[in-house]
Amino acid sequence: MPSPTLHLPYGVRIWENELKGCPTPLREGYTFSLLENSCDSYRFTVVCNAERVAAIFNAFARTLPDEGFFILEYYEEEVDPGAENHPEPTVFYSPYFAPQPLAETLDRFFPRLVHDGFVGFGLANNRAGVELFYSEEKILTCFTGNHLRFINLLHALDILHVPELIFPTDLGHDHLSLLCHKRQSLPAPFSTMADHELDYVSFCGELVELLDMYPVEETLSFFLSKREQDEIEQCLARHAEFADFTEDDFGSLLLDWNDFVSECEEGFQGDLWDYRLGLKLRDMIQSVCEGTTPSLGAKLLGIVAEADSKFRRLLIDRRKRLDPPGDGQNLDDRFWYQGMVSNQGVSLRRDLIRQGWFKP
Repeated sequence: MPSPTLHLPYGVRIWENELKGCPTPLREGYTFSLLENSCDSYRFTVVCNAERVAAIFNAFARTLPDEGFFILEYYEEEVDPGAENHPEPTVFYSPYFAPQPLAETLDRFFPRLVHDGFVGFGLANNRAGVELFYSEEKILTCFTGNHLRFINLLHALDILHVPELIFPTDLGHDHLSLLCHKRQSLPAPFSTMADHELDYVSFCGELVELLDMYPVEETLSFFLSKREQDEIEQCLARHAEFADFTEDDFGSLLLDWNDFVSECEEGFQGDLWDYRLGLKLRDMIQSVCEGTTPSLGAKLLGIVAEADSKFRRLLIDRRKRLDPPGDGQNLDDRFWYQGMVSNQGVSLRRDLIRQGWFKP
């Protein structure tokens, strides 16, 4: 049966006067709607008891095709609740893992992830167009194209659709880390843990190392539906030079372009062949932007817009071009071939000298 009352994690505490003034008691439930500018992908927002979160994640993991990646969001520095300006949390992604090994690694961390008020986490598969995320506000959000499957998943756990659902974020509340609580007030397993085990900076840092996670800029948080991924795959398959990438997660390739630009900004340490691979990656992104529907093309260009703008600023000697050797197609409109990045490492500069780039 649905729970008549809502049992929030220890990390969120609703103000007492807000609870008294609330028109109806907080309860479990979910709402859902189509994603903006989408005709086939849905956003679910779920409020549930803390003890149900693990069951929802386990059920969701079983719906993934073969593998998924873990998402972790936390503040790398301790947050001072009394400070006027709070730092922004850092988002980390793991590589793809099979669900079972990932679940085994997460098992001992899961209660702390659920209950700490400064931690958010999730599970996703970009190629399948699905993501489940439990925020530091202790609200679940799911993005999916198969809304009936997720509805059935929730109903199997007696979590029902409540159109006028009241969320904890609608009321005044405080966020609490596990270390904010008196140890004797915490149940197992927290009551027997050492301080460093309850410190979210410490245990999240440990998890980042265990899963070999990497930080992702907030501006690069995006969602591609399964339909969009299928359209991208079909587009890549039409180009022989890109056909090997049809089964890759295109979202990861977009992140790779951003990583390439960041490396160029810090000082590109590869040689000319490595540098051309980065430009080839941008060729592939452009081919997909031009070979898919205008709406999807515009969306993809928006995702890489910041990296593109940064790369333009890095380019010098823009009277020269570094077009691929022997390429007969007109690439004049492709700015990434116009000039060379200013911060060249030893290997790249050596190859440019050999090629005669610096000759007048």
